[in-house]
Amino acid sequence: MLAAAEAAIEDAAEDQAERDRNRAKLYAPPRVAGPGGQRMRPPPAIRVDQAGAQALMAQLAAEDARLGSR
Repeated sequence: MLAAAEAAIEDAAEDQAERDRNRAKLYAPPRVAGPGGQRMRPPPAIRVDQAGAQALMAQLAAEDARLGSR
């Protein structure tokens, strides 16, 4: 499917220079700057201890049982 999309983009180009520009944009690495030129950071990791994980599992089981009873 990606190859077909790439072929469609290349077919739409009027000349080789436009094909080269399209290919450069398509395969360019992702931008790392956010709004205002600030460097984007991944969100902080959420740490859950064993008791928290068990509480989440219990909530999930309760929700699953509630939705399964419909």
